[in-house]
Amino acid sequence: MRIGVITFPGSLDDRDAQRAVRLAGAEPVALWHGSHDLEGVDALILPGGFSYGDYLRCGAIASLSPIMTEVVSAASAGMPVLGICNGFQMLTEAHLLEGGLIRNDHGSFICRDQVLTVENTSTDWTSGFDAGQQITIPLKNGEGGFIADADTLDRLEGEGRVVFRYVDVNPNGSMRDIAGITNDRGNVVGLMPHPEHAVEPGFGPDTAAAMRSGIDGLAFFTSVIQKSLVEA
Repeated sequence: MRIGVITFPGSLDDRDAQRAVRLAGAEPVALWHGSHDLEGVDALILPGGFSYGDYLRCGAIASLSPIMTEVVSAASAGMPVLGICNGFQMLTEAHLLEGGLIRNDHGSFICRDQVLTVENTSTDWTSGFDAGQQITIPLKNGEGGFIADADTLDRLEGEGRVVFRYVDVNPNGSMRDIAGITNDRGNVVGLMPHPEHAVEPGFGPDTAAAMRSGIDGLAFFTSVIQKSLVEA
């Protein structure tokens, strides 16, 4: 399986995402924001960082990059797409996911190991988890507060499209403790925490739970690989 990782001006975690893909057993393909060529990849990752310096709104300018035309088309056709942190912001700005992300309610950048509950295991990126499983992966953001109007929140909840929820502490003021969501088809997932930073021992959370599970972030990437094998 070939998984494209798109680099935007200001991307910081593109190499980490490529490494996570490689450790999961797939081939990472570096893609450039200014291109219209997805190079025949089977899935896409929009990585974290500070694209375009977070000017205007986080992810807003990046969502207008040439390659995003192809991302929207591919996602609409069913290709798996994962947006991590800044990538999640891009997906909302491109209207591939609902809601938006705003400045953390405490006004500060936060960096911590974050516990999440996995609420939806039917997406392309979460089938390797158990429903209700708690995982620990790093979180680092300044504009991570998920917002949506009440009707949208109720619909996301009612349709089972809340994929991850913060546990014990809400680090950024996200409505209803939402850490990640999916589209109605389940192929597009966005979340603020960083699974690519929790894919190997010694380079991410080293809690007992994380170690027992084989490092919690790796299952994001093995999930999409397994799904492609089942469908092949």
